[in-house]
Amino acid sequence: MIDKKKKQLNMKVQWTKFIVVLALYLLFLYWVKSWWGLLVVPFIYDVYITKKIRWQWWKDSEGPTRFVMSWVDAIVFALIAVYFIHNFFFQNYVIPSSSLEKSLLTGDYLFVSKVSYGPRIPQTPLAMPLTQHTLPVFQCKSYLDWPHWDYRRVKGLGDVKLNDIVVFNYPSGDTLCEASMYQAQDFYQLCYSFGSQIAPDGVIADSLDRQQQYDRANRYMQIGEQYIRDNFSEFGAIISRPTDRRENYVKRCVGLPGQTLQIKDRIVYLDGKANKEPDNVQYTYIVKLKQNIPDELMEQLGISLEDLASLNSRGYLPLTSYAASELKKRSDIVESIELNTSVADDGYHVYPIEAEYGWTRDNYGPVWIPKKGQSIKLTMDNIAVYARPIHAYEGNDLQVKDGKIFINGKETDTYTFTLDYYWMMGDNRHNSADSRYWGFVPEDHVVGKPIFIWWSSDPDRSGFKGVRWNRLFRFVDNIK
Repeated sequence: MIDKKKKQLNMKVQWTKFIVVLALYLLFLYWVKSWWGLLVVPFIYDVYITKKIRWQWWKDSEGPTRFVMSWVDAIVFALIAVYFIHNFFFQNYVIPSSSLEKSLLTGDYLFVSKVSYGPRIPQTPLAMPLTQHTLPVFQCKSYLDWPHWDYRRVKGLGDVKLNDIVVFNYPSGDTLCEASMYQAQDFYQLCYSFGSQIAPDGVIADSLDRQQQYDRANRYMQIGEQYIRDNFSEFGAIISRPTDRRENYVKRCVGLPGQTLQIKDRIVYLDGKANKEPDNVQYTYIVKLKQNIPDELMEQLGISLEDLASLNSRGYLPLTSYAASELKKRSDIVESIELNTSVADDGYHVYPIEAEYGWTRDNYGPVWIPKKGQSIKLTMDNIAVYARPIHAYEGNDLQVKDGKIFINGKETDTYTFTLDYYWMMGDNRHNSADSRYWGFVPEDHVVGKPIFIWWSSDPDRSGFKGVRWNRLFRFVDNIK
């Protein structure tokens, strides 16, 4: 039967197909530099030329077998195609929060290119396509921990540039509480908060030296972690996720490897020079209203129901400078409006937790952003800033004892970084969980670059009224 079908084939056409497919496949292997894939070549040859294996045996069957297997064949092919496209070329990403408003809005769907910065070879290759870490409905892991491959990125079209909007894996997402209501929370901030409430020492931070600050922070963290373990029914188990299975975030890169970043009165400075603020940068304003803001004015100024909830519960409203100036003109609606200069960070401790530098969300640093191959002199004044990169991201054993720093058991005062790092911040500066709270983003966490918005729907409006037609197919690079 197979020989008969083979004779009916136009072998010139088959050889042409085989050569084209083989050439594309070899180019892909050259790109990803993974020559183990050559083991597949004999099978490709068989599909087009020899046909010794009955790949579609079910086509000779009758009844339900043929029907069922035709669907299985189509689904398997689709899953394999989606797996490779999703891992190496592009993926969809939806903006889940307001941290980048009004540049990117909650409900924007992004086409994210992985080729722009070069795709990562999957570190956990055995996973269900189109899932990040959890299978819907079943609410279990969508990937297998084994095999786990080391980080490697293939060559892309370029590197992360200053002020690029970037999709990346959440750095503090390596550890989290399993309970769904706590999964999105920063585990380390959660532990520190619980620990400081359960066992406060009442000592003013400024009266402690750096070693004492470091030890106190770690004591709070241990107490908080034990509290979470002791309350399993509320928090669930403490779980960990590999880098490529951590939650995806999207922020703007405002600091590159090797640059020194400082925030002074809300303005980001790089190597002493002010970086351009995003066109639609937002800050919170303390607003007192005489009456409710009309719906049409809310829509005009981009004020969401989430923004109103912030005003009602906390007394401040996130606004662009344009929206603030327009509201000021409406004396019939607004009694007073002023920029919120409070240093309060809604209960979060700015990065790093292990030291008290007096930094706030609006006045932060200076801090040097690590660059691959460059060394830094380590001191008790800066070890808290670089402890997480050294230990968590680059896999070294780090101990700080008696005012001395030990890396992999050896006392040292220098360290050479093996990865590049970035500083990411949201354009909604007073309502963004970003590098000011969890620090640097390592290069192995970078996922890709958003190219355009392919769909946008306003969560505050339903049906066609909720579609933001003016945002469809808008290029993200044009959002400065």
